[in-house]
Amino acid sequence: MVLDISKQLIEYRSSLDAFAYSLTKNVDDAADLFQETALKIIKNGDKFNVGTNFRAWSYTIMRNVFINNYRKKKRRNLLVDSTDNDFYINSNQTNVVNSGETKMAFDEIMDCVNTLSDDFKIPFLMRYEGYKYDEIAEELNLPLGTIKSRIHFARKKLKELLEVSAIQQY
Repeated sequence: MVLDISKQLIEYRSSLDAFAYSLTKNVDDAADLFQETALKIIKNGDKFNVGTNFRAWSYTIMRNVFINNYRKKKRRNLLVDSTDNDFYINSNQTNVVNSGETKMAFDEIMDCVNTLSDDFKIPFLMRYEGYKYDEIAEELNLPLGTIKSRIHFARKKLKELLEVSAIQQY
């Protein structure tokens, strides 16, 4: 027995729309969520087990799509201004001019980083430059756990060094 996915989507369209709106609280976002969910349902229709609850299966897909989209937006740290122009705020594309105080603080931190042994300094600086943990592990030919541990201990040591430095300044 073969299930016609498109007929099922049409049958449950109104309940899926309502569920999408309950997740997004916005008509346009709900329509986008439904469309993305419908596409996933159609693409993965062969994975649906005939005789099981299509509505529950489609709700699960919609919920997962919503959660994945939310996580992507959160990772981007993108805040949308709700004014008519919909400008993007804090999109990490603004440049901030360093003041002298910021430069001095950065130099102090780098002085502390340079006191670390290479075993800790190299992975820490690679992480600071934007490398992912697995990329650092591959580059240095070390286990992933070792890289995470070294970066953790480098941060901990830097915190201690900076606290001592701050105390000495006062």
